[in-house]
Formats: sequence, C-alpha cells, structure tokens
Amino acid sequence: MIEVRTRFAPSPTGYMHIGNLRTAIYEYLIAKSQGGKFLLRIEDTDQARFVEGAVDVILKTLNTVGLTYDEGPDIGGPYGPYVQSQRKSIYQEYAQKLVGLGGAYYCFCSKEHSETLDQVGESSVPAKHNCSCKHLSEAEVSEKFGNKEAYVIRQRIPEQGTTEFYDLVYGSVSVENSELDEGVLLKSDGLPTYNFANVVDDHLMEITHVVRGSEYLSSTPKYNLLYQSFDWKIPDYIHLPPIMKTAEKKLSKREGDASFEDFIAKGYLPEAIVNYIVLLGWNPGTNEEFFSLSDLEESFNTEGLSKSPAIFDVNKLKWMNGEYLRRLSLEKFHALALPYYQDISGNAADLSKVSALLQKRVDILCEIPEKVEFLNSLPDYDPVLYVHKKMKTDLVNSLSNLQSVREVLESLQTWNLETIEESLKALIERLEVKNGQVLWPLRTALSGQESSPGGAGELAELLGKTESLRRIDVGISKLAANF
Repeated sequence: MIEVRTRFAPSPTGYMHIGNLRTAIYEYLIAKSQGGKFLLRIEDTDQARFVEGAVDVILKTLNTVGLTYDEGPDIGGPYGPYVQSQRKSIYQEYAQKLVGLGGAYYCFCSKEHSETLDQVGESSVPAKHNCSCKHLSEAEVSEKFGNKEAYVIRQRIPEQGTTEFYDLVYGSVSVENSELDEGVLLKSDGLPTYNFANVVDDHLMEITHVVRGSEYLSSTPKYNLLYQSFDWKIPDYIHLPPIMKTAEKKLSKREGDASFEDFIAKGYLPEAIVNYIVLLGWNPGTNEEFFSLSDLEESFNTEGLSKSPAIFDVNKLKWMNGEYLRRLSLEKFHALALPYYQDISGNAADLSKVSALLQKRVDILCEIPEKVEFLNSLPDYDPVLYVHKKMKTDLVNSLSNLQSVREVLESLQTWNLETIEESLKALIERLEVKNGQVLWPLRTALSGQESSPGGAGELAELLGKTESLRRIDVGISKLAANF
C-alpha cells in the first residue's frame, strides 16, 4: 500500500487564520487516521507579502494545538528543504524541463504588454494569455537569450478539449481548456509562482492528498496539465468550502476577523478551538460533539466532509469552551485561572475556592477578572439592586433582614461555609420568610453587583468575617438612607 502523505503549506503573511488552521487539522487527520505522514512546508516565494515573525507564529500554533508534523523546516526530513525560497534551483530545473516537454514556453513580453494580453474582458472572465512568444523557433529564442532579454516561463495550455478531475468533496469537475489562462510559472527573478511551486513540491515530496480551499477548484485543471506534461501521478484532491462570517460574507484576516492567537489570548482552550473547527465542515455521522485530537485520529474520514460553507458561530465556540473548562480537574482549572487573579492577589480570599466557584460559571477565562473584581474592592452600587420581584425583596424588608443577618454572623465563633449556611438557615426559619428574602440582600451587600460567582454563604466565606461585616454595614447604611 502507498503511504498517505499530506502537507500543510502556509504562506508566512501574518497570523494563523481560522480557515488555514482548519486545513492544517484536516490534513493532519487524513494522514494520521491512515497511519501516514504529515509534513509542514513554508511557501514563501511571494516575498512582497512576507511578514517577519510569521513563520514562528505558524510553528507555535501547530505546537499549541498538538499537530505534530513528521517533516518540516525546523526538523528536516528526506525531501527538504521545506522552505520554498530555499528551493529556487529546483524550480528553475523543472521549469526548463517543462519547456522541453512542450508544457511551457519562454515569454519575452514586457510586463505592460503581458497585462494588456491578460486584461479582463467585458464578460469579466480573464482572457487567455495569447502572444506570439509561444510560436518562437529555437533560433529566435536563442537570439533573445543572446540579447539578454528578460523573460518569464508560461504554461502552455492546449487550445482544444477539456481537463477533468475528481475531488473527494465536490465529485467530478470538468473545465474547458479554452477557459484556462496560460499563467506564469517562473518569474523573471527566477522565483516560481504558487501555481508551479506547489505542483513540483507536492510531486517531489510524494504528497498523496492535497487539501486546500474551494477557491482553487478552478485552478486545479491547470495543475493537472502540469502533472500530465511531466507524466507524474496526480494526487487525490480535497477542496474545502469556505468558513463564513455570515451567510453572505467570508471570514477574512484582511478584515480583522479573529485569528487563533486572538482566541487563545482571550482565554479559549486550544482543545476546544480544535474541536469546534473540526466540526466546521465535517460530520462524524453521530450526535457526538466532543472529540479530543486522539479521538479524531481514530474516527476522522473524508466521507464526512461537506461541500456546503460553514458559519463560524462565536457563541457556539464559547459554549463549547465553557464545557471544556467544566470538564477540567479543579487543579487544572485553577492553574489556568491564576494569571487572571492578578488584581486580587493581595486579597485574603482563598483563590482555590474562588476557582471552585468560577469553574461552573465562566465560558472563557477572560471573563474571570470582571467576575472577581468585587473581591478586591466593593463597588459603589445603587440600592435598587436590593429590589428583586422574583425574590420578593424590597428596600424595607432588605434593610430589616440584613440587620438580622449582621447580628447572626457577628456572633459566629467559627467562620466557614458550613457554620455560615447553618446560621442563615436558622435565621430564615426564625423569621419565617423565603430564602431569597435573606440571601439576596446578603449577596447584594457582599458583592455590590447584580450577579456574582457563588451564593451569599460562599461569598461570605471568601471575604472573611471582618470584610463581610464591613460590607453588610455599608449595605445597611445605603438602605437606611432611603428612609
């Protein structure tokens, strides 16, 4: 059996876009699910768009999500180098071979003349490049070389017939050769275009499955003509539909849509991001929604890939991230939460107990600072917070019940959650009121906000006896000022 080999071949032009990451994940899973190899190749021939540090971002992202590649620019391999700018002589060699095979020709047209020949017509379809260079004799070509005229190497497209291929997502695709443009393969600076370099590299690196965006469907016939000219085996194609921001608009890094790094910085877990992205275009065939990377290595298959665009729903990702946070051990969650507690580091609150409360109540780690801010200092709040129709509280009964709460809590000799809750329960029974008429005013006095992590007893335990009584006094004063 032929070993399955896939490659992730990003251009170092900025951060890791969600669509790029999905492609990398699928390529990894296609290889690993079949016991194959996954490799990384950096396609940096477009030096004008090169962004300093972008390669480091790519390497860091793959490492963070656990996509371990078997060959790559930093670890080497039998088919290197794995950076296209270091393979210039290889492309030049194969471009010259292609001319000899009749699949390409030397074009000596000036850049301005070429743009005129390639201009878009009234139908908004690029015209097929058509110049006399393709008909030059060997002697004429030699003469131009002798005159040191600048040239590019263009692909020679058959004027008649069709080119067909099969895609594992879209099925059979057929394109009339007359619709294909004779694009540049090797530029005048000796560097290849993407259209040529990726074909040469995929063949030399023995790539069996090529995964890329559906925007390349129309270009694939041109790639296949190159394979045929060289008499090379054509790989299996998997073109992926776009990830959409809305039904009409694609996600786009050029428009500032969030990158992988952005989500990590906000406190999303890499495992949750990978899980969610996998489901943007792939159906496992079951109702299961949660998959670890190792699970996916076992269950992933190309039959589950969809040809329909997927909508990126941030709220769904947020929900899934929250589920991942709640499945962590408390120790693991606490370790992740600690960096978000910096503003309350001087507070007497037991941070591990804070984490125990928050783990059930946050979906993203960046929500933590806002939820725990009250532990550091009591905000200046409006007494209207004490009024709660469902709890049947108003300013009058809140004042009375809060005064009773203070007396009970002040008398406690042992301050822990058990003794606090027992005393509050006894008070509620003695006053013959509903739980909320005691607990809501106390929770409001302790937090000074409409919602808080944990109930009244839990907050009191965290704040300690002295601070709790001080905040209750503040609440009593606020309420008393209304009468």
